[in-house]
Amino acid sequence: MNQPAARGSRAAWALVITGAASFMAALDNLVVTTALPSIREDLGGALEDLEWTVNAYTLTFAVLLMFGATLGDRFGRRRLFVAGLTVFTGASAAAALSPGIDALIAARAVQGVGAAIMMPLALTLLTAAVPAERRGAALGIFGAITGLAVASGPLVGGSLTEHLSWQWIFWLNVPIGIALLPLARLRLRESHAPDARLDIPGTVLISGGLFGIVYALVNANTDGWTSAPILLGLFAGSALLIAFVRHGLRRPDAMLPMRLFKNRAFAGINAASLLMFLGMFGSIFLLSQFLQGVVGYSPTEAGLRMLPWTAMPLLVSPIAGLLADRIGGRPVVVTGLALQAVGLGLFALVVEPGVSYAAQLPGLIVSGIGMGLYFAPAASLVMSSVRPEEQGIASGANNALREVGGALGVAILSAVFSAQGGYASPDAFVDGTVPALWIGAGGVALAALTGLLIPGRRAGGTSVVTGAAGKADTRESVAV
Repeated sequence: MNQPAARGSRAAWALVITGAASFMAALDNLVVTTALPSIREDLGGALEDLEWTVNAYTLTFAVLLMFGATLGDRFGRRRLFVAGLTVFTGASAAAALSPGIDALIAARAVQGVGAAIMMPLALTLLTAAVPAERRGAALGIFGAITGLAVASGPLVGGSLTEHLSWQWIFWLNVPIGIALLPLARLRLRESHAPDARLDIPGTVLISGGLFGIVYALVNANTDGWTSAPILLGLFAGSALLIAFVRHGLRRPDAMLPMRLFKNRAFAGINAASLLMFLGMFGSIFLLSQFLQGVVGYSPTEAGLRMLPWTAMPLLVSPIAGLLADRIGGRPVVVTGLALQAVGLGLFALVVEPGVSYAAQLPGLIVSGIGMGLYFAPAASLVMSSVRPEEQGIASGANNALREVGGALGVAILSAVFSAQGGYASPDAFVDGTVPALWIGAGGVALAALTGLLIPGRRAGGTSVVTGAAGKADTRESVAV
């Protein structure tokens, strides 16, 4: 096989393997949402327990992503990718076998550990395998796959829950993970980053800080906002996060060097991603339960009726990629976020116990178009905003901030839901859901404004972003 053909084959295999692994990891963010009523009926649990079945995954995923990227840089990206895939697959089986809600939450947390190691290394391995001239298209496909996985979680979860059982939303990962393990070992190239150092203090600070804040938000309505545990979680969590920022400013080898945020492109796309996921995750968490518990759809019917939202990235993402190549990523991302905010607002206007599907459609369609426009160029904007040797940590940071946004979104919107309504009746559920959706829409609208920080293109079509992603990393040690 000639050299160009060999490079093309390697790139194709890298896209298949990393895309499939990332699809699983992203799918498990929201795959449980349409299964929550069935899990609640089978295993019991209050609202805060249901929140933790989502947040146990997103939180460990978020706080360990950057650490996972650094582990791969130091000990070998392919080696750690395979290790993360193994942990994720085993934890999926443990979740399916969970005898109670506490065991399920623990298994979900371990799933998040595996995903945190696997996900950032998938993007780095793909970037290294694809030639620079084809990298934009490959990253666009990768971003679309990830976005589709996040969006299709409710449909997949609902269909498996209704026709098999909720346990199958986790069993699904096991054969896929087992099939990917030998392929990753044989088809991906090993690579390292020079002088990679583990940042244990930074990992402890960010993990403790985020856990304290999310714990307080999840339990505030039950324990009381002025209770000692809640105040301790908020203040201690905030203090640890401030210490994490100071740590990143002082140490050049920190897991998240704060100097990266001096780059407007990096700062803008990451802030926008956090806010977008805050609004989207929290809204889907409540809407999937609304469609079943209030409107009366079955899990599969709820997932199918969300298809105008969840399947829209399949149609829109290729167009978004072409637009981003022509006019730059910023206008595409900002337009997508604005449409997503409008879509959530349209939903908030029509939510009521007897709402018809025709009334839901405008919000679903507009949200779906917005999601498709956002996901396709977002990954490329992140990777092109830093130098090649920083792409691993940049990928980890972006994914971490998205997951942080998701965890905060579920916690914040659920806190609003509990304060204004509850599960007592359909009217009570609507009373809690409407103000939560408006907050979600506001968060995504703020994301659109934040996206304007991303530099546009100069005259002549060149981007203001560094463009470093297209250059070879001469300092990187690569072995077949």
